[in-house]
Amino acid sequence: MKTEPRLAYENEEFLHSREARPLRILSEYLDAEKRFNRMNVIHTVVFFGSARTAPESPWYSAAEEFAFRLTALSREIEKESGHGFYICTGGGPGIMEAANRGASRGGAETIGLNIELPFEQGSNPYITDELNFQFNYFFMRKYWFLYHAKAVVVFPGGFGTLDELFETLTLAQTHKLLKKDLPVLLYDESFWKRLVNFDTLVEEGLISPQDLELVRFFQDPEEGIELIRPGLRELISHIASYHGL
Repeated sequence: MKTEPRLAYENEEFLHSREARPLRILSEYLDAEKRFNRMNVIHTVVFFGSARTAPESPWYSAAEEFAFRLTALSREIEKESGHGFYICTGGGPGIMEAANRGASRGGAETIGLNIELPFEQGSNPYITDELNFQFNYFFMRKYWFLYHAKAVVVFPGGFGTLDELFETLTLAQTHKLLKKDLPVLLYDESFWKRLVNFDTLVEEGLISPQDLELVRFFQDPEEGIELIRPGLRELISHIASYHGL
């Protein structure tokens, strides 16, 4: 008896083929959108930082404590506006784990946008199950990092962290983010100024002096809360104006 052909969307060989790549990309958009809507995710504070930061590191402790304090700020803002925010990370170890851990310690649900990698990456145990994602495409993961973001917090990290930081700054500089004045906070000023001489970019005419205002540095969680609070309140209070990237 002749075998009936399979439906295309049930054909795994086809779905993993080059020709079906647009479907895989679209699925990473639609699945995330559906789950975010179901969990009422509208606002996030995104943490970037190294997957290699050990729990014994002062950076890890600072990221955990900052995320913990942000959960209290979220509840404060929610009382004022009716909307709080979620802590969102890349879902892996290191700084990502620290931020998810701090939010979880504060009694909040927390987001992890994981990605398939040959090393380092794996879901940390502090992510809310319904908000634990796995991406194949970096660009779709980056899209969801910034789609709901009302602030970005960057701890020391390697190539991946630098990529995420400078893409965020590029989108802000070129007004591709509909959210004006998105707070971008960098932890440990001495680290960042050893790594990147932002002033040289101005001196050489490669960026404008006002572009330096896109980033703020902070040295401890308490200072970070004071820096981030006004911008978060402003953006969240204007929820109707921000529908995407």
